[in-house]
Amino acid sequence: MAKSKNHTTHNQSRKWHRNGIKKPRSQRYESLKGVDPKFLRNMRFAKKHNKKGLKKMQANNLTATNCK
Repeated sequence: MAKSKNHTTHNQSRKWHRNGIKKPRSQRYESLKGVDPKFLRNMRFAKKHNKKGLKKMQANNLTATNCK
């Protein structure tokens, strides 16, 4: 008895293209799951200190506009 076929891709391409092959929807913020914990911790502190400088800059801009 002859061996039977195990696998074929016949007609699969047509089926895939029937609805169109779409790219996966990209999210605004990519997941940080599986990222190095040391890097994540540092990123958290970096964000925190960026906000600190931003507040100072906004305060300076307010005083500059009030003086004019």
